[in-house]
Amino acid sequence: MINLKKIGLTALTGSLVAFSANAADFSGSVTGAVETTYVSSGGTGANSLTGNNFGANSALTLSASGDVGFGTVSATRAFGDMGGIATSYQSLDMGDRGVLSFDSTGGALVGLTANDDLLPTAYEESWTGVADDGIAGLGSVNVIGYTNTIEGVSISAGYSDLGTVTGESASSGDGAHGSAADLYLSYAAAEGLTVGAGMSQNSSTKVTGSGDKEEMLAQAVYTTGAISVGVKYAEIEQGTNGSDDLEYMGASVAFNVNENFAVSYGMQEGKTGAQGSPDEDVWGVSAAYTVGAASVRLHRSESDGTAFVSNAKDEHTELGVVLAF
Repeated sequence: MINLKKIGLTALTGSLVAFSANAADFSGSVTGAVETTYVSSGGTGANSLTGNNFGANSALTLSASGDVGFGTVSATRAFGDMGGIATSYQSLDMGDRGVLSFDSTGGALVGLTANDDLLPTAYEESWTGVADDGIAGLGSVNVIGYTNTIEGVSISAGYSDLGTVTGESASSGDGAHGSAADLYLSYAAAEGLTVGAGMSQNSSTKVTGSGDKEEMLAQAVYTTGAISVGVKYAEIEQGTNGSDDLEYMGASVAFNVNENFAVSYGMQEGKTGAQGSPDEDVWGVSAAYTVGAASVRLHRSESDGTAFVSNAKDEHTELGVVLAF
């Protein structure tokens, strides 16, 4: 932990306005991780790996927080291998009044974006490397977020004002501008049982003759002892002309063999409204062994009817070693 003191800030705008303020004491930290992976992918889909199977990546995260009198302000910046900012967000924790946040990029803090797949797993989701779960939410670029827990109900909401490539100054009409709103609610319904549901609406993809994109999600997770099981259901109404609506159902079970070793199995079925398209069936297994700050993680997944294409099959295997500091 790095403890710092910011002694003051003065800003001048032109020659007419001067503003100065003494900032509060704040504390900061630097954390990071390095990961080495072996990945093998193949099949008839587009995920076949033809290059080097080995890879490595690292991340360095800077965090700082301080009390500003009516809440605690926190800022987080994460840097990737090339030195650029991969994640940037800030928040204001107001205690019982909730937490306000602004996700500049990569934070995935609120709404369906933050809760798209909460099914228990030892490492990755069942569909990792071969498919996806269809849920995007409002994303994590310039998102205003709010979270709170009221009477046992956890609220996670967000809003993003989205412009299209034509810019906000384009002529009025469908597609000139758009926004996205996202809400996810969860509740501990019984001992060990948590249920959640939410929806998002995105008008930035709207074109003449079409509607907004809407996503709906419901899921439940039950944990007893070392075993956790979960189920989920999602619907995606694409909104855009010529795009078929989607439906996903998933389930998983995870088992903590001991305090260091966990295994899991998950499956997912996707359906599309396109006439004659097959279902997309996915299954995946994961395992993770952790000792201190070191983890060895394994994931294997396969899909049939990949991307709703007949006779398309994909497979993905990933083995990784992570050292956190």
